[in-house]
Amino acid sequence: MLTKTKCNGISEHGKNSNLDGNISGETQLNLLKFRRNSLFALWVWCCRLRLYNVQDSSSRGLIRSRQRVTLSLLRYSLAVIIVLALTGSFWWTLSITSASKGKVFHGYRRLQEQLVSDLYEIGDLSLGFSRSKELGYCSEEYENYVPCFNISENLDHGFSDGKEYDRHCEHVTKKNCLVLPPVNYRIPLRWPTGRDVIWLQNVKITAQEVLSSGSLTKRMMMLDQDQVSFRSVSSNFDIEDYSHQIAEIIGERNASYFTEAGIRTILDIECGYGSFGAHLSSHQLLTMCLASYEASGSQVQLTLERGVPAMIGSFRTKQLPYPSFSFDMVHCARCHVEWDKKGGLYLVEVDRLLRPGGYFVWTDSLVNSQRTPRKKDNLKKWNAMRLLTENLCWEMLSQQDETVVWKKTTVKKCYAARKSSSPSLCGKDNDVESPYYRNLQPCIAGTHSHRWVPIDMRRKWPAQAQVNSAELGMHGLSTEEFGEDSLNWNSAVVNYWSLLSPVIFSDHPKRPGDEDPSPPYNMLRNVLDMNAHFGGFNAALLQTGKSVWVMNAIPTRGPNTLPLVVDRGFMGVLHDWCEPFPTYPRTYDLIHAQGLLSLEFSEKTRCQMMDLLVEMDRILRPEGWVILKDITRVIELARSLATHLKWDARIIEIENNSHERLLICQKPFLKQQSI
Repeated sequence: MLTKTKCNGISEHGKNSNLDGNISGETQLNLLKFRRNSLFALWVWCCRLRLYNVQDSSSRGLIRSRQRVTLSLLRYSLAVIIVLALTGSFWWTLSITSASKGKVFHGYRRLQEQLVSDLYEIGDLSLGFSRSKELGYCSEEYENYVPCFNISENLDHGFSDGKEYDRHCEHVTKKNCLVLPPVNYRIPLRWPTGRDVIWLQNVKITAQEVLSSGSLTKRMMMLDQDQVSFRSVSSNFDIEDYSHQIAEIIGERNASYFTEAGIRTILDIECGYGSFGAHLSSHQLLTMCLASYEASGSQVQLTLERGVPAMIGSFRTKQLPYPSFSFDMVHCARCHVEWDKKGGLYLVEVDRLLRPGGYFVWTDSLVNSQRTPRKKDNLKKWNAMRLLTENLCWEMLSQQDETVVWKKTTVKKCYAARKSSSPSLCGKDNDVESPYYRNLQPCIAGTHSHRWVPIDMRRKWPAQAQVNSAELGMHGLSTEEFGEDSLNWNSAVVNYWSLLSPVIFSDHPKRPGDEDPSPPYNMLRNVLDMNAHFGGFNAALLQTGKSVWVMNAIPTRGPNTLPLVVDRGFMGVLHDWCEPFPTYPRTYDLIHAQGLLSLEFSEKTRCQMMDLLVEMDRILRPEGWVILKDITRVIELARSLATHLKWDARIIEIENNSHERLLICQKPFLKQQSI
């Protein structure tokens, strides 16, 4: 049976209660249950007919006789069901009084939706046993599997000369299995403790890789039995002194004043293990680590394990799936990118990503000519860098030791006054604001954009998260539309947070109250919003004091609101959800998606919902959470599929919203040795 428990605008499907205390409602429930059970019986009869078909030839005559009897019974049963349905509906209508009509109809509507859900499940079963059983487990070799970055498959398809390390999704072989964690996997420590200490067995890295790490920030690691700890100071490098040096070059006292210079978001190329971003996080700065795929000792995997933003990507051949003007600073500390190659094509992509007035920080041994006189090759590279940056209208501010900082121009007229016309400006038709893994372009982008606003003229963080009317107009939005969205999210996040407890899956869930507080603010750290829209979920999480960072993904199939998301000071990426996400397994503590399922699967589907859910399971940490909000029909189907993934799942009703539901799921902690 069904119950309706209200709490902060949310109600739940449960058991053992009357329907609004109405006797006629109980009778109607019994009728619906009878109809549902009858339909299930019909399905059973159909299955038995299939079984009869596999009998030997000596019993075929008997089978035909049974089939004729069965068909007669089916016809009779359908006639009875139709008569009962019509009679019951007519009697139900007559029994409704004007005082109870609203309540009864509400309950009746819910019963109908439950019946439809059950019929969907029967339909899934009728497609065969293979769809109804739980998915199996991938072999141990796939515990760190990243689709689209399978080097051996890429080599088999003819990719070479470094391209085998790039992203190639066109030849991905789907794995219809669940990726298990390593044998001794442990739940990560909560933020901020987990920023400085991670469990060694949670990531794929050898002790030799820890001890031989070569970059500046990689050296700041210590191996201690089953843990890897990260220090801010090593024998020859101090991350605080380093960030202080950068601040001085751009004219600020220290890193805590970066926000005063208009800096909020930073792209850290080949970030080591995220120590630069981890340090800056204490100054309200958001740093995205971008590094190539690595089978072992992955910079991205370890950075994410620390609770610092990271994503697999590279500059080799494709533009990154970020909009133009996404970052206030791009940082490269011995990142091994040859900036002078391909006519400065990689620098042109950096220029596209930088906001006007943004900073490019380059730390490399060839910068310091005083300590180590430049050899002929290094001198050639240095001169090439200076010429390329000059042609991009970048101003070299200063250099200290091995670090040099350039500032992107804030004046478009600078391009017309250059000595060289190379690289040229992108034409309006070729100046794509949000490219999706498009080939690198040899032209300067963004000059046609209405978002050309210098960082020192933008509102400083955290004020920039609350967009004003002028900024909304720049993105073609009204104040009313944006304000309503923000208001809805602020109340929704409070309710969502109260649901993140295993008691939600019990038959009689105990709702959090004064004596049973909501989960702690730091229960989650890495959050993925698969259909971020305006970034309202991200903003509401921060406004309610949650210590999270959010990867705001905008589906390629829907409206492109990603420029607005990044302009609010959030991290965002464009993504096609029929393709795997560029990250390692066990990346996110919470995955949220509002309206994504109906967007991707309502019409002209290009992939299957089960494939998407399997991908979500891959990137979700054990004991991680999934919150899906969508139309009822789609949510019911997602619930039935979630059971194949062994997820705990419960559907939650939304008050004053009869056509949408929430699906709350939790991934279990399954260990390899117990399988």
